[in-house]
Amino acid sequence: MPIFEYVCGKCGKVFEKLVLGKSREPLVCPDCGSKQVALKFSTFSSSSTSTRSTPTCAPSGGG
Repeated sequence: MPIFEYVCGKCGKVFEKLVLGKSREPLVCPDCGSKQVALKFSTFSSSSTSTRSTPTCAPSGGG
């Protein structure tokens, strides 16, 4: 079950919402109650341009 990040178009509050299955209940800002809520793009899913020379993950396997 994914957690989505939203931003309120009225007050600017950023908040997260756990999405359960296909339920699409109306989104409202937890601070001001506005329905002007938009899905925020998560930066963790964008590609990285890191210049590291070492791997970022431990090798798998073990023997």
